[in-house]
Amino acid sequence: MTEVSSLTGRLLVATPALSDPNFERAVVLMLDHDADGALGVVLNRPTPVGVSEVLEGWAELAGDPGVVFQGGPVALDAALALAVVPGTGPLGWRRVHGSIGLVDLEAPPQVLAAEVGSLRVFAGYAGWGPEQLEAELEEGAWYVVESEPGDVSAPRPEGLWRAVLRRQRGKLALLATYPDDPSLN
Repeated sequence: MTEVSSLTGRLLVATPALSDPNFERAVVLMLDHDADGALGVVLNRPTPVGVSEVLEGWAELAGDPGVVFQGGPVALDAALALAVVPGTGPLGWRRVHGSIGLVDLEAPPQVLAAEVGSLRVFAGYAGWGPEQLEAELEEGAWYVVESEPGDVSAPRPEGLWRAVLRRQRGKLALLATYPDDPSLN
């Protein structure tokens, strides 16, 4: 790796200058980051598809809103699930960072039901090859900030970009007021 250490468990928050429509105002939770590349899920892209429509057994564990989220532009036919679990976590759950972890969707939902808080299902993911994310960081496409367990289960995911920026110190907090269309300013 270059000078950037592992970003696993941290958030990438799209800068206003990031023009890729897949990541405009995106908040990405990094699930893995090493010399081979990086993988994360976009936390603030709910779809109209209910979890019950694609993973019926998991619908009761899904947090509000109970929909599938578009985790990124890669492998949209694959599903990942995250959940916040205090303590060591049950079988079928793997810690990513703190109390945030990946859920094995092949496991029976009832095995995790007692311990899983607010499951969130993602179709697809965001992926970067070796050094690709580092290049984007150097270009100023992303702000890197600490994640909080509530980011995974935000009840108003469409407001997450502003909420994450608002809780930062200094100039980053001011960006929470950045207009959707600066040309109308």
